Parts: sequence; C-alpha cells; structure tokens
Amino acid sequence: MDALYPRLLVDDFESAARFWTAALRDLLSIDPVKVLPEAGYANWDLNGEAVLVLYTRRNIAMTIGTDVLPARAAAQDSAMLVLRVADVDAAARLLATHGADVLAEPQDRPDWGPGLRTAHLRTPDGTLVELQSY
Repeated sequence: MDALYPRLLVDDFESAARFWTAALRDLLSIDPVKVLPEAGYANWDLNGEAVLVLYTRRNIAMTIGTDVLPARAAAQDSAMLVLRVADVDAAARLLATHGADVLAEPQDRPDWGPGLRTAHLRTPDGTLVELQSY
C-alpha cells in the first residue's frame, strides 16, 4: 500500500488555502496546481508528486452522509500534519509570519529520536502541525 498524500479537511477553506499557498511558496517554492473555492478543493505538487490537498469538511461530510452530525465535538486533536524541514526554527518563524500560532517552541527531542528537533504550531484553520528535522 502507498500513502499518497495528506488531505486536510478544513472548515474555513479560504483561510486554509491562503495560509498554505503562502507557506508552501516560502517553504518549498511551489504554488498550488489548482484552487477551486466553489468546490472547496486545492492541491500542491512538487516534482509531479502530490504534497498537500485541502478539501472542505462539509463536502466530504455530504459525500459520506455524515452532514447531519455535529461538525465538532469538544476533544483533543485527532490528527496532525508532520512536515520534515531542514531548519525547524526558521520554518516555525516563517509559518508564524503567515498566521500560525506556535504551541511548542522549537526544541531538541533526544528522547524521541537521535538528532530530532521539533516545533508544534496551529494553522489559522485549526490544523495541528509538527515541524521536525533530524
């Protein structure tokens, strides 16, 4: 089995698309392949490979028949996007300039793995992101 790419389900498509367009342009020098606000869909590729896809939570709920359920329940995060970057400190600063909130400052995590450094942020649309280098 192949894991194809991360697809983030978002409530605020406009905010998420704006954040990830700016962040991925600065992090990876890529622009979106397509942004379809009316469909609540956007995707970014790097060298012909999918990097990230956004899709509205409402549209997937309608597709799978869960649109009658509450959108959110009070709970801890149930998913996190992990990005490997060359410089955690620089990437965390960069994402913060695009509106992400830094939840855990960059720090070494030797108990998690040799040479591992991480930072944790929340994007404007609410996605929990871990930046890591090793």
